[in-house]
Amino acid sequence: MTPFLLASACLFIVTLGYVSVCAGSPYGDCRRCHGMGHAIKHDRKGRAKRGKDCRRCHGHGKRVRVGRRLYNLWLRIYREGQTETPTVRPFAKKG
Repeated sequence: MTPFLLASACLFIVTLGYVSVCAGSPYGDCRRCHGMGHAIKHDRKGRAKRGKDCRRCHGHGKRVRVGRRLYNLWLRIYREGQTETPTVRPFAKKG
């Protein structure tokens, strides 16, 4: 097997794996707060307490994956191109 075919097969397998992850779980953990939705603060005694909500995910702790975002964009463009609404005049005379 040539190196080109081996590299393309590996790239195909990785791409197929990422597509299946995006289809199965379109949301991943926020990279900034690590899925918690807020920061961790410590009080004067050293005990952990809840901080402010994460500004990146707005306190949800989840984000849309890049592959799912691209799929949503493609689907929106596809649907906009398919819808042709004919000009219908509901009160026009038939004849």
